[in-house]
Formats: sequence, structure tokens, C-alpha cells
Amino acid sequence: MVTIRGGNRVSPDALAAGDCHDRPMHPTVLIVDDHKAFRESASALLAVEGFAVVGTAADGAEAVAAAQRLRPQIVLLDIQLPDLDGFAVAELLNATPRPPRIVLTSSRDFGQFAGRLQASGSPGFIAKRSLSGAALAALVG
Repeated sequence: MVTIRGGNRVSPDALAAGDCHDRPMHPTVLIVDDHKAFRESASALLAVEGFAVVGTAADGAEAVAAAQRLRPQIVLLDIQLPDLDGFAVAELLNATPRPPRIVLTSSRDFGQFAGRLQASGSPGFIAKRSLSGAALAALVG
């Protein structure tokens, strides 16, 4: 065993494999939106702001499958999708063991969804035009 900073002891094999590091863990995010341009811009924006985008999905069914496969900590979920709406997807994801934190988003105003948002179990809503890493972190922090 080798003692590293902080008095922790690890095996030499772990050190050789690069398993020990002091890099901060970045929150993992799955982005769900039916518009490719938004998925790409949101991915780039969140990556620059310290999030690890682990995948994207274009509709509700794909979102549920991706969330089960990738196990993101956060799902940024568009309310208006071509198959299931975001509220139905949130309900399905919230019924899974260890559900992700789900933040709903839309190009429409929050007021149109306020009642359904409270019932969704989501920590909040971010308008697409207001998306930032800080806004997302404030909701899921």
C-alpha cells in the first residue's frame, strides 16, 4: 500500500492505472430535445461550464432508454417532444430506482406549464433562452 496526500492508502496498482486523481467530478447530463441544433448548442455550453454531457436523445422513448443505459445525474428535458411530452417522460424516469434530477426546458414561457411543473417532481424549469451552467447548477445543487 502507498500513502497519498490526505493520509489515504491505495494499492500501487491503482496508482499505476491512473485511478487516483484529484480532479473534481463533473455532474453528468443527458440532454433531451427534438431539435438537433439545440442539443448540440446545449451540449457545448454545458461542457464548457463544467458539466459532463453523457448523451442526447431526440424523443421521449429514446430519453427513457438513454437514461437507463447512461445513468446521468441530471436530465435536461424538453417539455414538447414528438412522442411523449416531457412531463410523461419525467414521470417514467422518476419511477425508476435512483432517478436522475430532471430539469424541464422549453422555448415557451414557464407560465404555460406552472401547474404541471409542480406535479412533475422536477426541481425546476429553465427557459431555453436562459440556459446556462449556473442556472442548471442552481436548480439541482
